[in-house]
Amino acid sequence: MLASRSLALFALAALFEIGGAWLVWQGLREHRGWVWAGAGAIALGLYGVVATFQPEEHFGRVLAAYGGVFVAGSIAWGMVADGYRPDRYDVFGALVCLAGMAVIMYAPRGD
Repeated sequence: MLASRSLALFALAALFEIGGAWLVWQGLREHRGWVWAGAGAIALGLYGVVATFQPEEHFGRVLAAYGGVFVAGSIAWGMVADGYRPDRYDVFGALVCLAGMAVIMYAPRGD
């Protein structure tokens, strides 16, 4: 149960962080305006809030593990939002990152 809650929180955090960064990108780089960029800044702040609800108590572990989710989520976001087509190395790299996330967060520990 704890792992499923943790994975759901990682997915929500990815939605806020990647979506927020995308909104800022759209607002500034694609000239959609400050409303888009401002919405992105709010979403990025919500990412930080969501991360605090992880059951793991160590900040460094949570953020390090989230890095794997961010990599895979960014590739998926690019596919959906921008028509990006990852090659096999992108996919393999994302899978390696997700495996690293799983080891960092869910490996059995004696502490």
